[in-house]
Amino acid sequence: MKCPFCNFEESKVADSRESMDGQAIKRRRQCLKCNQRFTTFETIDLTVQVLKRDETYEDFKQEKLFGGIMAACRHTRVSHDKVKSLAYHITADLTARQLREITTRELGAIVMKHLQEIDTVAYIRFACVYKRFKDIKEILDAIDSIKHKDGSYCLTGKNNFNSEDADYASTRE
Repeated sequence: MKCPFCNFEESKVADSRESMDGQAIKRRRQCLKCNQRFTTFETIDLTVQVLKRDETYEDFKQEKLFGGIMAACRHTRVSHDKVKSLAYHITADLTARQLREITTRELGAIVMKHLQEIDTVAYIRFACVYKRFKDIKEILDAIDSIKHKDGSYCLTGKNNFNSEDADYASTRE
């Protein structure tokens, strides 16, 4: 591991801790040349091929998975850490299943299942890209598929907005 400050190749581990619910190891290192400290993360190396819609293969990249989930969760109440944790959990699940290949369709379905449990807005955003909706009717059908019997769209049992939001909405009508 090269020091990010002086590029020296030797460092010592000052501290080591589990991170991301045991899916990664966070190490605090100290350069043996300049004595600067820096943090590294050790994660699972997954060698799975992703079969894309155009029939080409691509190496599975956890960073790409994280980016897709993060885009869906942008401007929602889902934290950066929660997105990171979800990406790690999906990666760990794929590793545990010892898959050599997965389709984008299967991977998207896994992500959608998790997002549906976490945040409905993120779920719909991801579904719009993943399912490649052609018109507004398909989007409305997706929204209706997650609608509760009582008329709410929140899957977690917590309302996604507070009374101030409702008051604001009623003044805008």
